[in-house]
Amino acid sequence: MEKSRRRFCGTVGRMAAVAGLLPLAGCGFQPLYAEDDAGATVATELAAIRITPLRDRVGQQMHNFLRDRLNPNGQPAAPNYQLRLQLRERLSELGVRRDETATRANLRLTAEFFLLEEGSGRELLSGRSTSTTSYDILENPFASTISERDARERALREVADDIQTRLAVYFRST
Repeated sequence: MEKSRRRFCGTVGRMAAVAGLLPLAGCGFQPLYAEDDAGATVATELAAIRITPLRDRVGQQMHNFLRDRLNPNGQPAAPNYQLRLQLRERLSELGVRRDETATRANLRLTAEFFLLEEGSGRELLSGRSTSTTSYDILENPFASTISERDARERALREVADDIQTRLAVYFRST
Protein backbone atom coordinates (compact mmCIF):
# COMPACT_ATOMS: atom_id res chain seq x y z
CA MET A 1 0.00 0.00 0.00
CA GLU A 2 2.77 2.41 0.96
CA LYS A 3 4.74 1.65 -2.23
CA SER A 4 1.75 2.33 -4.45
CA ARG A 5 1.07 5.62 -2.66
CA ARG A 6 4.70 6.72 -3.17
CA ARG A 7 4.57 5.67 -6.82
CA PHE A 8 1.33 7.62 -7.34
CA CYS A 9 2.77 10.73 -5.63
CA GLY A 10 5.93 10.47 -7.69
CA THR A 11 3.95 10.22 -10.92
CA VAL A 12 1.78 13.18 -9.98
CA GLY A 13 4.89 15.18 -9.07
CA ARG A 14 6.53 14.47 -12.42
CA MET A 15 3.36 15.41 -14.28
CA ALA A 16 3.17 18.69 -12.37
CA ALA A 17 6.80 19.48 -13.22
CA VAL A 18 6.20 18.82 -16.92
CA ALA A 19 3.03 20.92 -16.84
CA GLY A 20 5.03 23.74 -15.24
CA LEU A 21 7.53 23.67 -18.11
CA LEU A 22 4.92 23.70 -20.89
CA PRO A 23 4.50 27.51 -20.90
CA LEU A 24 8.21 27.83 -21.72
CA ALA A 25 7.68 26.07 -25.03
CA GLY A 26 5.34 28.81 -26.20
CA CYS A 27 7.55 31.75 -25.24
CA GLY A 28 10.38 31.01 -27.68
CA PHE A 29 12.73 29.46 -25.12
CA GLN A 30 15.84 28.06 -26.81
CA PRO A 31 18.89 26.41 -25.28
CA LEU A 32 21.81 28.84 -25.14
CA TYR A 33 24.35 26.56 -26.82
CA ALA A 34 22.09 24.94 -29.43
CA GLU A 35 22.58 25.43 -33.18
CA ASP A 36 20.60 28.28 -34.70
CA ASP A 37 18.71 28.08 -38.01
CA ALA A 38 21.88 28.76 -39.99
CA GLY A 39 23.79 25.98 -38.21
CA ALA A 40 26.01 28.33 -36.18
CA THR A 41 26.61 27.80 -32.49
CA VAL A 42 27.43 30.13 -29.64
CA ALA A 43 30.45 27.94 -28.82
CA THR A 44 31.88 28.63 -32.30
CA GLU A 45 31.50 32.37 -31.79
CA LEU A 46 33.06 32.21 -28.32
CA ALA A 47 36.01 30.24 -29.71
CA ALA A 48 36.65 33.08 -32.20
CA ILE A 49 37.43 35.59 -29.42
CA ARG A 50 41.04 36.60 -28.77
CA ILE A 51 41.50 37.59 -25.15
CA THR A 52 43.91 40.48 -24.74
CA PRO A 53 46.61 39.56 -22.19
CA LEU A 54 46.70 41.40 -18.88
CA ARG A 55 49.91 42.42 -17.15
CA ASP A 56 49.92 41.29 -13.53
CA ARG A 57 49.42 37.87 -11.94
CA VAL A 58 45.72 38.42 -11.24
CA GLY A 59 45.25 39.46 -14.87
CA GLN A 60 47.05 36.33 -16.04
CA GLN A 61 44.77 34.18 -13.92
CA MET A 62 41.69 35.93 -15.32
CA HIS A 63 43.05 35.46 -18.85
CA ASN A 64 43.51 31.75 -18.22
CA PHE A 65 40.05 31.27 -16.68
CA LEU A 66 38.43 33.06 -19.63
CA ARG A 67 40.51 31.14 -22.18
CA ASP A 68 39.43 27.86 -20.59
CA ARG A 69 35.80 28.91 -20.88
CA LEU A 70 35.76 30.66 -24.25
CA ASN A 71 38.33 28.85 -26.34
CA PRO A 72 39.58 25.70 -24.63
CA ASN A 73 41.59 24.73 -27.73
CA GLY A 74 43.76 27.83 -27.38
CA GLN A 75 43.68 31.34 -28.80
CA PRO A 76 42.16 31.41 -32.30
CA ALA A 77 44.57 31.78 -35.21
CA ALA A 78 42.20 34.12 -37.07
CA PRO A 79 39.97 35.73 -34.42
CA ASN A 80 36.76 37.54 -35.32
CA TYR A 81 36.58 39.35 -32.00
CA GLN A 82 38.83 40.78 -29.32
CA LEU A 83 38.01 40.86 -25.61
CA ARG A 84 39.65 43.58 -23.53
CA LEU A 85 39.48 43.66 -19.76
CA GLN A 86 40.28 46.08 -16.97
CA LEU A 87 40.45 44.59 -13.47
CA ARG A 88 40.11 46.38 -10.15
CA GLU A 89 40.41 44.84 -6.73
CA ARG A 90 39.46 46.25 -3.35
CA LEU A 91 40.05 44.74 0.10
CA SER A 92 37.86 45.70 3.06
CA GLU A 93 38.74 44.49 6.53
CA LEU A 94 35.81 43.47 8.73
CA GLY A 95 35.35 41.83 12.10
CA VAL A 96 37.76 43.94 14.14
CA ARG A 97 38.87 42.64 17.53
CA ARG A 98 39.30 44.76 20.65
CA ASP A 99 43.01 45.10 19.88
CA GLU A 100 42.02 46.58 16.49
CA THR A 101 43.19 43.63 14.39
CA ALA A 102 40.90 42.42 11.64
CA THR A 103 39.64 38.85 11.64
CA ARG A 104 37.68 38.85 8.38
CA ALA A 105 38.01 40.56 5.02
CA ASN A 106 36.02 41.04 1.84
CA LEU A 107 37.73 41.00 -1.52
CA ARG A 108 35.77 42.76 -4.26
CA LEU A 109 36.89 42.11 -7.83
CA THR A 110 35.45 44.19 -10.66
CA ALA A 111 36.11 43.54 -14.34
CA GLU A 112 35.07 45.92 -17.07
CA PHE A 113 35.03 44.10 -20.39
CA PHE A 114 34.77 45.22 -23.99
CA LEU A 115 34.04 42.95 -26.95
CA LEU A 116 35.44 44.49 -30.12
CA GLU A 117 35.14 43.48 -33.75
CA GLU A 118 38.62 42.38 -34.82
CA GLY A 119 38.91 44.19 -38.15
CA SER A 120 37.20 47.48 -37.42
CA GLY A 121 37.71 47.76 -33.66
CA ARG A 122 34.02 48.60 -33.32
CA GLU A 123 32.66 47.97 -29.83
CA LEU A 124 29.98 45.28 -29.91
CA LEU A 125 29.38 44.76 -26.20
CA SER A 126 30.64 46.21 -22.96
CA GLY A 127 29.82 45.47 -19.37
CA ARG A 128 30.96 45.21 -15.81
CA SER A 129 31.09 42.07 -13.73
CA THR A 130 31.68 42.07 -9.98
CA SER A 131 32.26 39.41 -7.37
CA THR A 132 32.73 39.79 -3.62
CA THR A 133 34.29 36.96 -1.65
CA SER A 134 35.19 36.77 2.02
CA TYR A 135 38.03 35.14 3.86
CA ASP A 136 39.37 34.83 7.39
CA ILE A 137 42.43 36.74 8.50
CA LEU A 138 44.23 34.24 10.70
CA GLU A 139 47.01 34.59 13.25
CA ASN A 140 49.39 32.71 10.99
CA PRO A 141 50.45 35.08 8.15
CA PHE A 142 51.02 32.21 5.73
CA ALA A 143 47.53 30.82 6.36
CA SER A 144 46.06 34.31 5.83
CA THR A 145 47.93 34.65 2.55
CA ILE A 146 46.60 31.29 1.34
CA SER A 147 43.08 32.23 2.46
CA GLU A 148 43.26 35.53 0.54
CA ARG A 149 44.64 33.78 -2.54
CA ASP A 150 41.76 31.28 -2.46
CA ALA A 151 39.20 34.11 -2.14
CA ARG A 152 40.79 35.89 -5.12
CA GLU A 153 40.67 32.72 -7.22
CA ARG A 154 37.00 32.19 -6.34
CA ALA A 155 36.21 35.78 -7.33
CA LEU A 156 38.10 35.40 -10.62
CA ARG A 157 36.20 32.21 -11.45
CA GLU A 158 32.85 33.84 -10.70
CA VAL A 159 33.66 36.87 -12.86
CA ALA A 160 34.93 34.66 -15.71
CA ASP A 161 31.73 32.60 -15.56
CA ASP A 162 29.62 35.75 -15.64
CA ILE A 163 31.51 37.20 -18.60
CA GLN A 164 31.20 33.91 -20.50
CA THR A 165 27.45 33.81 -19.90
CA ARG A 166 26.97 37.41 -20.96
CA LEU A 167 28.98 36.89 -24.14
CA ALA A 168 27.01 33.73 -24.92
CA VAL A 169 23.71 35.58 -24.46
CA TYR A 170 24.99 38.37 -26.74
CA PHE A 171 25.92 35.91 -29.49
CA ARG A 172 22.66 34.01 -29.09
CA SER A 173 20.62 37.18 -29.46
CA THR A 174 22.41 38.47 -32.58
